[in-house]
Order: sequence, then C-alpha cells, then structure tokens
Amino acid sequence: MDAATFAAVFIALYVAHSVGDHWVQTSHQSAHKGLPGWAGRLADARHVATLTVTKLGLLLPVAFLLGLDLSVLGVVAGLGLDAVSHWWADRRTTLAWLAKVTGKAEFYSLGTPAHPAHPATAEGAPSAHLGTGAYALDQSFHHLWLLVAALLITTV
Repeated sequence: MDAATFAAVFIALYVAHSVGDHWVQTSHQSAHKGLPGWAGRLADARHVATLTVTKLGLLLPVAFLLGLDLSVLGVVAGLGLDAVSHWWADRRTTLAWLAKVTGKAEFYSLGTPAHPAHPATAEGAPSAHLGTGAYALDQSFHHLWLLVAALLITTV
C-alpha cells in the first residue's frame, strides 16, 4: 500500500458516503431505519445496501482511472465492515447507547427538545438550527469506519 492509494480510496469512500447517506437514502429508509423490530431492520438494510452500492459505484471508476491496485478481497472486506458498522449505528438506539456509555448523552441530545439548553424562540417554540448532536456523532462514527474500510481496501 502507498499513501496515495489510501488517500484516493478514502476520498472516494468519503464522497460516496455523503452522497449515499444524503442523496440516495430515501425518506422512507431515513424515517423507518430506527424503528424497533423487522420493519426498522429491513429499512436500515435497504439503506445500507444502496449506500454500499453507491460506495462501490464511486470507488471502482476512481480505482480504474487512477490505476489503483486493489484486491477484490480488500474491497469486499472494507465495504463489508463499513456496511456492518453503518447498519449498527443507524439503528439509532445502538448509537444512543454508545453515546450514553461514553458520557456523550447530553451532546447526543443537542439540538432536540430533550437537551437541557434546547434551542427555542422567545415564544418557546423550537428554533431552527443546523443539526443535532445525534447527527454529528452519527457522521463521526461513520467517518471512523470509512478510515478503517479504506485501510482494509488498500492493505488486503
């Protein structure tokens, strides 16, 4: 592995993650993937499947155009681990649990009415904001696993 190959793979995965998580994911998947039971599990699985196809769909042309030497095993291992970690986090209760046990529960609730300093207008209604702690922790968790996936893809 060389650093340039790793960098190209990571950038491709990072961009594909953003596209897959925000443009490709359907409203139904987003609204239902955290539900309990099979309905939530299946919505999450459909999201992760389209997300993984998006990552592969961006990674392959990058690898071809840049002449990257990637193994099939490395790509399968990296994208597989990324898919499993993404599915786990997107079940929502799992990431909320991780935030709680790591002392991040208050930050997780930032930007929601559950947070002690939730944003509110003078009338007491929720005010607009740029996101939530849950979203920030979700994306940060995914970015960590994108790094691990890129390492696997470029070293296996």
